[in-house]
Amino acid sequence: MRTRLAALAAVAVAAGCGGASAGGRPQSAPPAPAPATTASTPAHASAVAVSWPQFGGGAARLSSIGPIGISAPARLHAQRVSLPGVVDSAPVYAGGKFVMTTTYGRAVAVNAKTGKVAWTFTPASYDGLKGTYRITNASPATDGAFVYSGSPDGRVYKLRLSDGRPVGGRWPVRITKLPEREKLTPSFGIVGTRLMVGTGGYIGDQPPYQGHLVAIDTASGRIAGVTNSLCANRHRIIAPSSCGSTQSAFWSRSGAVRMADNTWLFATGNGPFNGSTDFGDSVIRVSGDARHILGTWTPSNQAQLKAGDTDVGSTGPVLIGGGSILQSGKDGRLHVFGLSALHRHTVGHERQDLPAVGGAMFTAPAVWHEHGQTWVFTTTGGGTAAYKQIGGRLHRRWANGTAGTSPLVAGGLLYVFDPGGSLVVYRANTGRVVARLPASGGHWNSPAPGPGVIALPVGNANDHSTNGTLYLYRR
Repeated sequence: MRTRLAALAAVAVAAGCGGASAGGRPQSAPPAPAPATTASTPAHASAVAVSWPQFGGGAARLSSIGPIGISAPARLHAQRVSLPGVVDSAPVYAGGKFVMTTTYGRAVAVNAKTGKVAWTFTPASYDGLKGTYRITNASPATDGAFVYSGSPDGRVYKLRLSDGRPVGGRWPVRITKLPEREKLTPSFGIVGTRLMVGTGGYIGDQPPYQGHLVAIDTASGRIAGVTNSLCANRHRIIAPSSCGSTQSAFWSRSGAVRMADNTWLFATGNGPFNGSTDFGDSVIRVSGDARHILGTWTPSNQAQLKAGDTDVGSTGPVLIGGGSILQSGKDGRLHVFGLSALHRHTVGHERQDLPAVGGAMFTAPAVWHEHGQTWVFTTTGGGTAAYKQIGGRLHRRWANGTAGTSPLVAGGLLYVFDPGGSLVVYRANTGRVVARLPASGGHWNSPAPGPGVIALPVGNANDHSTNGTLYLYRR
């Protein structure tokens, strides 16, 4: 088992199965405004194979990809696309389309070449939710035939990638009994016919709620399993008020992280911890069907983190290689611990405890493998940093004071959205800035790649707007 755990997660994406049409309404949208500067996509870009079916690219959430057909980022031009909602997360890419979920549950597909909105799906619950506190920051996932998108109504919808039409049968799947308190916030994960989704809480941490992970069979819409981070002995979707413990949100940008042995990891926020049924401020390893907890890791100062609202659940676990996992959080620390800790319920025993450049982390680090070396990139509201992983430990190579959301490595370039209003492009191995591309301000938005193009939504879900913007950067 230790050998299997030491490997990085393998990523496999397969096509799903069909079904009948159901609730909600797909619709065409008006053409997007013309780009501020127009230019054609390079001829070689169309030959580049790009797959970005979920946040981080694959279920291991490494946020890195090889060449995408961009060789001179300083020459990229920005096309601004109007959206019917704010996308405070990241798009996915498949079938020539960038697909994203707006904060009130609309799913939108944009043609990657033209920038025109291809289709919009609006859940039936939309009119009753727009403008309220009930939002979602979950990035969708696609298997190449269907898109899986969440709504603040607590449901997961299965939509046809081609036209946005919803699938019926058991879909949409409800993953909470109290959507007024349990928020769909972590990004969706998918491997084969297994979809992993989860819940956290809303701003203010109003009880009752419990963070939980739900495994859904994409073919049938059946719930395969559930892991609750509190009352963890109950492997089903529970009424939050029926559990004596509350909080412990599952709310990281990366969502659940797939390991090579077909198990999953997810991190939790502030909440009670007793090492048996309550796992606040912890990393939890579960079986592939989310029916069994196989091990946990909890920092030794868990009680202090809970008391200070500096939980580790603001970002997800990262497989950095060398038999190690990186877990950071609102405490502004980089906790590195061994994969072997997740064979059991482990408290403490960190390999490293480093300060995060810039303070608290609300982002998903990126991991890049180059010439047999492993790089890890972190971003915060106060800085961007690069580390090499050597022997399961992190060694800092460069850093600066530029803020960033979740980074992306594509073709050896590091793309970091500075939410103050620009997309900064670095040489990944040196930190040299090669471009600062124009953008508007944002929050948790982050870039995603397509062939010869980078997509970046902007805006802040907490502004409760029903209009948004997507930037497409291309030659």
